Amino acid sequence: MIRKTLLLAASLLASPMLLMAQGKGVDPADLLKPLKNSWLTYNGDYTGRRYSALTQVDQTTVKHLTLGWMAQMTPGEVSATAPAQGGRGGGGGGRPPVPQNTGGEGPGDIVIRGGSIKGSVLQVDGTLYVTMPDNAWALDARDGHQLWHYFWKTKGGTHIGNRGFGMWRGYLYMETPDDYLVSLDAKTGKERWHKTIADVDQGYFATPAPLVIGNHVLVGVGNDIDSPGFLQSYDPETGDLQWKHYNVPMSKDDPGASSWASLDAARHGGAQTWITGAYDPETNLYVYGTGNPTPAYTTGTRGDKDNLFTCSLIAVNVDTGKMAWYYQTSPHDMHDYDSAQTPVMVDGMFNGKMRKMVLTAARNGYFFALDRVTGEHLVTSKYGEMTNWAKGLTPAGAPKHDPEKDATVAGSLVSPNSSGTVNWEPPAFSPQTGLLYVFEADSYSLFYLTDLDKRGSMGLGGKEEVQIGSAGSYLTAIDYKTGKTAWRHRYYSNGFGGGGVLATAGGLVFAGDGAGSLVAFDAANGKPIWNTRIGQVSNAPQTYMLDGHQYVIAATGDTLWSFLLY
Repeated sequence: MIRKTLLLAASLLASPMLLMAQGKGVDPADLLKPLKNSWLTYNGDYTGRRYSALTQVDQTTVKHLTLGWMAQMTPGEVSATAPAQGGRGGGGGGRPPVPQNTGGEGPGDIVIRGGSIKGSVLQVDGTLYVTMPDNAWALDARDGHQLWHYFWKTKGGTHIGNRGFGMWRGYLYMETPDDYLVSLDAKTGKERWHKTIADVDQGYFATPAPLVIGNHVLVGVGNDIDSPGFLQSYDPETGDLQWKHYNVPMSKDDPGASSWASLDAARHGGAQTWITGAYDPETNLYVYGTGNPTPAYTTGTRGDKDNLFTCSLIAVNVDTGKMAWYYQTSPHDMHDYDSAQTPVMVDGMFNGKMRKMVLTAARNGYFFALDRVTGEHLVTSKYGEMTNWAKGLTPAGAPKHDPEKDATVAGSLVSPNSSGTVNWEPPAFSPQTGLLYVFEADSYSLFYLTDLDKRGSMGLGGKEEVQIGSAGSYLTAIDYKTGKTAWRHRYYSNGFGGGGVLATAGGLVFAGDGAGSLVAFDAANGKPIWNTRIGQVSNAPQTYMLDGHQYVIAATGDTLWSFLLY
């Protein structure tokens, strides 16, 4: 049955004329357009909404959505004589060998098997560009067969995931776990250059999808020890560094320095840039979230102050890297509640007038709406039903730190656990409903303090966390005007449902259900309309249009699945 579907898809949709378009690329102006036929960047467009204007698949037709093809990725160096791979049953079928390209400065014998597709898949000119740590592929978007494969020989680093490519004209950009920015030729997969973005020996690793804005390639980093987080901009043609913005104070005169016990504490304070942000072309501001302070669970040298600019939304000018405003969602965080979730830009009515807003449903269980031009606070609500770590709100509308919920020798009962109500998984927003769609996991942990030294511990040390239960996990819809939950759909599992959310103009929301199925929900009320059992969804579903057919794609581990209407 799958073979029959594959052959039908290939015969109906593939044509030599269309396939020649592979590698045409992305003009920077294309990225300013609303999300529709293609998928050009991490969130589809700059807004972070993951809202597609496509309507062919809607609440009526979605029940006819059918598997078109599936494609499995094999990490590492593969024999150059290997045939082009496609969906199961599709085989090589007389296709030429897949071009194999290799780069990197490692020994070549470090190959991470069992990886997952956790990032976004670009769809440009009928080609899909897919990444996993140390690996990248180009696939034909019509039948899934491989066009090329790139393997990076790593020196090490944390291989927790890779969020995908950025693209500028005919060039692709990806980050590697051992802290390089790599540029590839999109048509061939051959490396153009690679640049060091951080020092792997200092504990840095790189997972975000680069974001291309004009002639800037914005790059973030991660770190779980005690190094400062930063955002960097590179020239897309040459790879030269344009600017670097540290997220924590690095000198005594920097903004926020007084929010740390000492300058030394600030300079080792964390605030990593784990996740790709959103961009407002009207203000030329890039808005992104930052990670937790370090040390995370013991105050150590950071004292009892707010520890700016950790667990914050930060807006920087794209041309200069200078901060325009910030908003801290977890002042003096003590539970590893990164604010590195995808911010969502919305233009809409608020208190009777139009506002330009940015929304975030944070890992700490709270929802926030801000004015994205000024950073003015508009709304705070607790969307995690069991969230209990804070005691009220600060005058700025942020949750107020409750010392009784810090890790203690006797143990403190806290919700959510350190994974949060949501983690890295991107949300979606529909302008049709005015709702933000996000995962919600209402979990509990006991946090035990194990290091009583007042100097504290490095990184994530000094505590033991015992996860003791869950009150359920949900796909949750939040009204941005009030912060109130419009509906919740409870999942069968207590963990996260999948790798993120997609909303469409067809009145649908697509997400994994945590029990091995991809599901289409009614965007207005959360009722399931269609599902298919493909396994645990590991990235946010996406959609695109080719040859008059709307495709819906999602990944499960190392396999990409493609559905369309027949």
